[in-house]
Amino acid sequence: MHLTTPESIYHLRVGFACLASKPYSSAWYLWLLWPVTLWFMMLTRIYRRTFVVERNRFRQLRLQTWAIPNFREQYHLKWQKESINNMIEEAVLEAEEKGTSGKELNRYGEVYVKKHPQLKVKLVDGSSLAVAVLLNSIPKGTTQVLLRGNLTKVAFAVAFSLCQKGIQVTVLREDEYEKLDKSLGTKSEGKLVISKSYSSCKVWLVGDDLTEEEQRKANKGTLFIPFSQFPLKNLRKDCFYHTTPAMQTPKALENVDSCENWLPRRVMSVWRIAGILHALEGWEEHECGYTISNIDKVWEACLKHGFQPL
Repeated sequence: MHLTTPESIYHLRVGFACLASKPYSSAWYLWLLWPVTLWFMMLTRIYRRTFVVERNRFRQLRLQTWAIPNFREQYHLKWQKESINNMIEEAVLEAEEKGTSGKELNRYGEVYVKKHPQLKVKLVDGSSLAVAVLLNSIPKGTTQVLLRGNLTKVAFAVAFSLCQKGIQVTVLREDEYEKLDKSLGTKSEGKLVISKSYSSCKVWLVGDDLTEEEQRKANKGTLFIPFSQFPLKNLRKDCFYHTTPAMQTPKALENVDSCENWLPRRVMSVWRIAGILHALEGWEEHECGYTISNIDKVWEACLKHGFQPL
């Protein structure tokens, strides 16, 4: 995982327990700590190493979550790309040296597999479980969804699965339609369409690029379901907002003392769950690059181990 805002460090167990036990929200009194926050930001630039933020137990597994000392905005800076990739690579190799049996990363991770083909550590980006959760978040009986936002690996896989299920996928931009059409081709079953109307769908699957202006054009009662790792800003009181892809954790998962970002207590993002699931099932393949595991198999295994949809 990585930090989001500069104040997010206070919401980890290494920060304040009273903040870590609640979903992340900006608090005015944290501005009083800005001298400390700036010092910490400088320290992360100097100490370019991952650190453990959580240790859990789940049945036979002993789990660790490692944080990369980078903030959300740094992932959008091209000149930071090499530095971040180097830190992730070092973390993977360190896990390998310690005999780790499973490791979940938020990025596609294929570059590390190609660079180190003898890795015993399995890189799992969690895309297949994210797709499964999204498909099961769409209300039954839905015949049409609007897909809007940056087209990620998850977005392509969701669009493919929806088309295969006979659900029409509507996009609003020509470039998005061309990318999806090129990727899906005849596999879209004729269910991929382009429209200029924001009011044609009551279910929106949305990514990071959705603007506030577009959100205001949605019909009353629209359900927004994010496929990205970051939630939407809830602008509409007459609409419904689903959480980012996540699931309720089993009671057997121990030491879950802090909330994961904006998620409620004992709710975990699917990108983390996927790594745990991979280790529980003993799956030997990587899930990185543009590889997607069997969605139904992943979903059934997740429910079998006690993770529940929200």
